[in-house]
Amino acid sequence: MAKPGVNHVVTDPRESFGKGAARKLRAAGKIPAVIYGHGSEPIHVALPGHAIGLILRKSNQILDLDVNGKSQLALVKDVQKDPVRQIIEHIDLVIIRKGEKVTVDVPIHLVGESAAGTIANLDAPTIGIEAEATHIPEYFTVDIEGLEEGDHVYAKDVTLVAGSVLLSDPDLLVVGVSTPRSSVEAEAAEEEAAAVAAEAAETTEAAE
Repeated sequence: MAKPGVNHVVTDPRESFGKGAARKLRAAGKIPAVIYGHGSEPIHVALPGHAIGLILRKSNQILDLDVNGKSQLALVKDVQKDPVRQIIEHIDLVIIRKGEKVTVDVPIHLVGESAAGTIANLDAPTIGIEAEATHIPEYFTVDIEGLEEGDHVYAKDVTLVAGSVLLSDPDLLVVGVSTPRSSVEAEAAEEEAAAVAAEAAETTEAAE
């Protein structure tokens, strides 16, 4: 299971606020962010846009922030994007400490292929867990190789990393395997056509 590393990021202090100030930051290649948690006062910073964009390609990333020369571990808690352009507008970071537990949603990654003629529907793209802050998995792998129509994978069936606890409903449907509707309809049409042909043949024989 791949695990995210700790990413070192140097921050800049942020003293100007509002939409105008945020636009200027983004124009300069920076992303406005706030660091909070553990009862401390929120710290407003600017993050390097390109580096953060690369880091956020993976979920639940941990940052080792350089804040005014001091190191601070933080978990990426929320990323706000422009709904149209998908540009990162703001990031919420929550302070963490080694050894403490945090609640996160971890993506589900499917491997393999279900039986021929079926499709595997990812009904729950993530499941919630409690895990040690510095040992959050990047994703959970679910093997669907050979699963047949009607097979299901529930949250309780997903293999978790050591020390983590499932928070989602154990009976949450993660993957369901079914036959595509078009295939079902085609099969039904063929059966109906065969029945009609058989009935016509019987009628013809009776007439003769």
